[in-house]
Amino acid sequence: MPQPPGARSGVYGAAGLAVAAMVSVQTGAAVSTWMFPVAGPLGTASLRLAFAAVILLVWARPRLRGRSRSDLLVAGAFGVISAVMTLSYFAAIDRIPLGVSSALEFLGPLAVAVFGLRRRRDVVWPLLALGGVLALTQPWNGSLDPVGLAFGVLSGAALGGYVIFSQRVGDRFSGVDGLAFAVTVAALCTAPFGLVHAVPVLTPGMLLGAAGAAVLLPVLPYVLEMMALRRLTTGALGTLLSFEPGFAALIGFLLLHQSLTVAQLAGLVCVVAASLGAVRGGERKPQEQDRMEAEAESERETEPETGVAQQPVRS
Repeated sequence: MPQPPGARSGVYGAAGLAVAAMVSVQTGAAVSTWMFPVAGPLGTASLRLAFAAVILLVWARPRLRGRSRSDLLVAGAFGVISAVMTLSYFAAIDRIPLGVSSALEFLGPLAVAVFGLRRRRDVVWPLLALGGVLALTQPWNGSLDPVGLAFGVLSGAALGGYVIFSQRVGDRFSGVDGLAFAVTVAALCTAPFGLVHAVPVLTPGMLLGAAGAAVLLPVLPYVLEMMALRRLTTGALGTLLSFEPGFAALIGFLLLHQSLTVAQLAGLVCVVAASLGAVRGGERKPQEQDRMEAEAESERETEPETGVAQQPVRS
């Protein structure tokens, strides 16, 4: 049955938000590498999340009283996953090119996309995206740092969980309240690993730069992706994120002077084509969204509340 014009424009609008988030992520990641010689990748990641938490807390001023235990656990899990993803991705881009790191990170969302398929014929999009990722990374030539590759794979696993939990937090919390709580948890988790490297070398200029860069990564992309997941399935977003290695390669070329081979450029074409194919059938059905919110509401009714006033679920 064909989709009404409004639904189709809605899904493309959500895809536009996801694309904007990807550009912001990769620009923020490229800018982050300029801080690595001073604060190191872990210190840079920790500073970013600390400033992001402050920004979101001031912006949202979340009221957590009245939230159910399950709501807080989901948001907390999202925060832990975000911490692992940020630390491992920054460690990866310190050792291997930005485009390759992003391609490896995409393996997690690709797995989410495969499990989220609704029709057998849709398997062509993840397969096409996987072929593109292989062309980008070229694991057979053995010229890349194995530790960097391992961190890239770890960040991919975390990004797969991030896609799933971002949608769940968006269903359970209104606005960006849940995101503010989750990023605060992420900042606390990364502090023991990163601040020990960053604090001894802090300067006013570095603090100002880290605060500004935190808007590019992670504040803006987290908000945009959560908004997109209110209209898209996790499978569609998971495949749509195959755009990200392309953006990473382009930004790596423009800002970090990292070039690509002809085969890698062909891989970019494959992942872009897969993204376009996936998003056409990737609108999140209203009944699916209603079911997720109903399940969250049912859990609240069966669990003790953490405060007096229950905050409404996003409508």
